[in-house]
Amino acid sequence: MAAKNLITFRRVTIFTGCLVSLFFTGCANQQFTKGSYDDIAEDRLLDDKFNESDMRRIADFMAESLGNSALVQKMKKRPVVMVTLVKNRSQEHIDMKSMTDKMRVALIKSGKFQFTEKANRAEIAEEVDYQTQSGYVDPSSARRIGKQIGAEYFLTGEITDRVQEVGKEKYVYYKATFNLTNIESGLLDWTDEKELRKFYKKRSVGM
Repeated sequence: MAAKNLITFRRVTIFTGCLVSLFFTGCANQQFTKGSYDDIAEDRLLDDKFNESDMRRIADFMAESLGNSALVQKMKKRPVVMVTLVKNRSQEHIDMKSMTDKMRVALIKSGKFQFTEKANRAEIAEEVDYQTQSGYVDPSSARRIGKQIGAEYFLTGEITDRVQEVGKEKYVYYKATFNLTNIESGLLDWTDEKELRKFYKKRSVGM
């Protein structure tokens, strides 16, 4: 009887071992093989990190706020703005280049601003030198030195955060602050802030 029980136990053990092995082998071989396009306008909070939805909310809010400000409304022509890299004062890694670009795109789409780009100055200067000094370009079509339009304003910004975690609950708070500074006078002509707060609840995640 004992021998029969031992054989049964061994069979059960081997069978269980095979199931476990198949389970982990199957998990190891799983891949994302079928996909579809998602609606980028929909919010997807897949983790507790700063994401593209946060960027969009901030950029759209700031573009509307600045575009509808008393400062811009009374201007007779579109102001020339230089957008500087948004600063990350938060505790997590954020792609600030993407945040800055999204802010610039939102402002350009409003049709109320003109922009100059500091990062392109070297390339522009090189091209102007080529057109005016190489002798290869028709002088009547060459871009001349001294014709660039100077920026009137600096647009600066920063993002800060605060995390509150108690038990299984977590709140993540972000604050984005943007400033428009008059380059000639040094005065702060406009500022606004956008607050975001997201709630998460910790739960067990299966295999």
